[in-house]
Amino acid sequence: MSTQKVRRINPSTMNKPFGYTHVVEVVGPGRTVYIAGQTAVDGEGNVVGAGDLAAQTRQVFENLKAALGAVGADFSDVVKCNYYMTDISQLPILREIRANYLTGEAFPASTAVQVGGLARPEFMIEIEVVAVIP
Repeated sequence: MSTQKVRRINPSTMNKPFGYTHVVEVVGPGRTVYIAGQTAVDGEGNVVGAGDLAAQTRQVFENLKAALGAVGADFSDVVKCNYYMTDISQLPILREIRANYLTGEAFPASTAVQVGGLARPEFMIEIEVVAVIP
């Protein structure tokens, strides 16, 4: 029986990334899970942390944790993250909070972009992930 392997590669000819991996390759059997973009909404549908990026980012990561858990996964299974922020100058806040969820040396491939707005005007961040579960 073959097993699925995830290879994370940072080619020596490219800059050394901080908190992400340039190339993530999935080889073998397994499940790929796509988690829709999560925003700072709690279980009752209330916006958490209006005007506070740190509070919103924590809520988003907690939502992602719950979504991953629903399919038997955790952050170590995440191979791709897309970050959408209304103010990219606050990226250090995202990185600080992300370090509590995405740990170790096996970081996912990642993209961070500034957007003109999200689904609701009070949202400051949205994060979507792809996970691969062996």
